[in-house]
Amino acid sequence: MDTIANFFSFITTPVSWVIVQFHKLYGEIFGPDTGWAWGLSIVSLVVLIRICLIPLFVKQIKSTRNMQALQPKMKAIQERYKSDKQRQSEEMMKLYKETGTNPLSSCLPILAQSPFFFALYSVLSHIAEGKTIGVIDQPLLESARQAHIFGAPLAATFTDSAAEVAALDASLTSVRIVTAVMIIMMSASQFYTQRQLMMKNVDLSVKTPYMQQQKMLMYIFPVIFAVMGINFPVGVLVYWLTTNVWTMGQQMYVISQNPTPGSKAQDAYLQRLLKSVGSHGEVRGRRRKNIVKAIVAKGADRNENERRFFSGLAKAGFAPQADGTVIKSDTVAAEVEGGAAARRQQPKRQTKAKRQAAAQHSTAKPEDAEGSDTSGEKPTTSLEKKPQDEAKSEAKDSEQGDKPTRPSRANSGGNRQAKSGQRKGQQRPKHPSSKK
Repeated sequence: MDTIANFFSFITTPVSWVIVQFHKLYGEIFGPDTGWAWGLSIVSLVVLIRICLIPLFVKQIKSTRNMQALQPKMKAIQERYKSDKQRQSEEMMKLYKETGTNPLSSCLPILAQSPFFFALYSVLSHIAEGKTIGVIDQPLLESARQAHIFGAPLAATFTDSAAEVAALDASLTSVRIVTAVMIIMMSASQFYTQRQLMMKNVDLSVKTPYMQQQKMLMYIFPVIFAVMGINFPVGVLVYWLTTNVWTMGQQMYVISQNPTPGSKAQDAYLQRLLKSVGSHGEVRGRRRKNIVKAIVAKGADRNENERRFFSGLAKAGFAPQADGTVIKSDTVAAEVEGGAAARRQQPKRQTKAKRQAAAQHSTAKPEDAEGSDTSGEKPTTSLEKKPQDEAKSEAKDSEQGDKPTRPSRANSGGNRQAKSGQRKGQQRPKHPSSKK
C-alpha cells in the first residue's frame, strides 16, 4: 500500500492543501485540534471530489445501461463464433463501436478517485509517523495527531499495537471498536449500493452472464473492503465511508429519476408519472416529456412496463403524443372500456359433445324440414328420438280405431341381432363341438 501511495505522491500536496483550507474553516467553529474539524475536513474533501466526478458518474450510468442492453447481442456473437476467438473479439469491438459503448466507462469514477484516495492515505500515514507532508507543517501535524474521532486518532488502524496507539494518546479498545464499526458500515453500504443496482435497475426479463457477474461482485466487493479496511487509518475509513454513502445516495436518485427500461424501477417511475398525469392532466417537466416521447417512438418494441403505462393513460382518457405530451380523449377511454366489456362478454368454450350436437343439428336433411306438418304443428328435428315419434303415431292410430301392426317375434329377434352386430362388429364363428 505504501508503494502505491508513493506512486501518487505528486498529488499529495494538492490534497493536503485542500484539507488544510477546510480545517481552517471548521477550526473556527469546533476548535483547531478537535476530531470534528479534521474529520469534517476529510468529508468535505470527498464531497468536493465527487462533485467534480459527476460527469464521469453520468457516463458510467449510461455505459452500464448500454452494456446491459447489449448483453443479448453479445451472447449471440459468442455462440456464433465460439470456435474463433479472434473473430469473436472483432465482432465485439465492432458492436461497441456501432453503439458508442465503452466497457471501461463503468470503472471511470473508481479510477479517477484512486489518486486522491492513495494521496490521502499517504498524508495520514505521515501524520501517524510524525512526519510533515505537503503543506502540513509541524504545528498542523501536532494538531492532527491530537484529533480523535469517538476516541480513535485519525492516523490509527485496527492492526496497530497497544504501544503505537498509546503514542497517539488513545486506548487500543476504543480504536478497535471505532475501526470495526466503520469497516462494517463501509462494507454494508457497498453491498447495499450494488444490491440496489441489481434488484431495481436491471431488466430481469433478460438473463445474461453479465447479471451473474454483477451478482458475484455484489458479494465479493464488501469482503474485499472488509479485509483491506483493517489496514486503513481512521481518516481513510472516514473518506471511504463518505464515498460509499455519497455513491449510494447518488445512485438512488438516478435510479428513481432515470431507471433502466424493463426494470422494477422503471415500473415504479411510470406508475408515479401516471398518477401525476391523472392529477394535473398533463406531463410536467421536460425530462418526463422526453421519457414519454421515447416510449411513443418505440412503437411495438415497448416492454411490459411501458405497455401497462399506456394502458393506464388510455383508461384515464389520455392519448400520448409524439412530442411527449398527452391530450384528453374520450374516444380512447371508450375504446378501452368497450374492449374490456367485449372480453368480459365472450361466451364460454363449449364441450366436445355440445359442438358435435350443434354440428348434427346444422347438417340435418332438408327433406326432414319439408316433411313437417303445414298446419302449424312443430316440425320434428333430427335430434329427437325416433322411438318416441313411433310411439306417438301408434297411440294416435289406436285412438282412431286402426290396429297397429306389430313386428313378428322373428323379425324383432333379427332386428336385435342386426343391431347387436352393428354394435359389436363381426362375431367369431362357433366351434363345431360347442352346443347350439
